[in-house]
Amino acid sequence: MKTRDRIVVTAQRLFNEAGYGAVTTAALAERLGMAEGNLWYHFKTKRALLDAIGEHFAAAIEARLALEPEGDPVEAYARLLRMMMAEFRDFRFLYRDQPAYGDHAAVIAEHAADWTRQTFSQIEAYLAALASAGVLDLPPARLADVAVNATILLRFGLEHERELGGATASGTGAVRRTLLRHLTLFEHALAPAALARLKAAIEAIEAEAPLAA
Repeated sequence: MKTRDRIVVTAQRLFNEAGYGAVTTAALAERLGMAEGNLWYHFKTKRALLDAIGEHFAAAIEARLALEPEGDPVEAYARLLRMMMAEFRDFRFLYRDQPAYGDHAAVIAEHAADWTRQTFSQIEAYLAALASAGVLDLPPARLADVAVNATILLRFGLEHERELGGATASGTGAVRRTLLRHLTLFEHALAPAALARLKAAIEAIEAEAPLAA
């Protein structure tokens, strides 16, 4: 891995672990095993490093937005949920620590609103696929509102847990609770077998790679 890429990956992990505001450049250089001056050679400011991570974040979101509900709609929706939670895992500090660094990285500030609107449409398309397959009994006119509310619950679920004083790291059940909470929006309209499969997928997502607190 090139030095610049290694700095970005390590910084992202350290920010996730300790929080953006708590990580000094000295601590980052120590984690990297390099002199602080070498760090500044690649990134003149901490904000420049944040912008580089923002580019990685943008790429992850664009990759997720490119997903379409192909094949088995239940499995497809489970894949979408898994990829969304991976965003929260891999870029935890961007969702959690914004007050510590102020405005978002440039690429996030520019595209955040559009990404959110596209996410509404994406989830609506997945719900429509479930309905078309006969495993979700909701009228088409309801799907857009359900998709908006599902996005809100998924996006802010972990922060809701944290603000109430609960732990959100892996092993605490916070991911499971967030995913199950969003499922309450439409589980009454799901066929029993589809609901059981989605709940099993949620258990598997909870058990995946660690999520920072």
